[in-house]
Amino acid sequence: MGKLLLTLTFMMLSMGAHANSIYKCIKGDKIVFSQSSCPKEFRQHEIQYQLGITTETDTDKKRQSVDPLQALLTKNTISKEKLLLLIGSEIYRLKQENSYYEILRASEKQKLDRKRYWQKQAKDDPEFITKIDEMNAHFDNLIQINLEAIDVLKQHQAKIQAESTEDEKPSPASEAKQ
Repeated sequence: MGKLLLTLTFMMLSMGAHANSIYKCIKGDKIVFSQSSCPKEFRQHEIQYQLGITTETDTDKKRQSVDPLQALLTKNTISKEKLLLLIGSEIYRLKQENSYYEILRASEKQKLDRKRYWQKQAKDDPEFITKIDEMNAHFDNLIQINLEAIDVLKQHQAKIQAESTEDEKPSPASEAKQ
């Protein structure tokens, strides 16, 4: 067992570090990560990283899973209530991410301030001001991207809510029959 784990470790280290999927090999209480398929005696989960999204799938089980993003895009596979809930949670996540960016910005500003202090630079030093401006532009850009995504999601949310209220209203033809 030790030789197998050692072999898997060396195989993992010898391969490139830029793979977008790795394998989680499970046998009993032992877990090993590998960039190649697991030996037959191990259970295998594939971990994929693509476009900032990490998904783990049990590759031992052959089943057709529905991609949540595709389900959101088609809107046919989930109810409007569930879609509104998912959009609301994504808006919340983006707001949290913006808060995180503000924390990172403050941390980076502190780091630059410490560096300036130890290099005995003045607060109005052009190099220091340039670095602060670059940092602020970077975080402002990230926050702006999220704000634009939030706006788009809110528009979709309002559209879906309007559609669902129209669906709940009785049509004039059905009112005339009553």
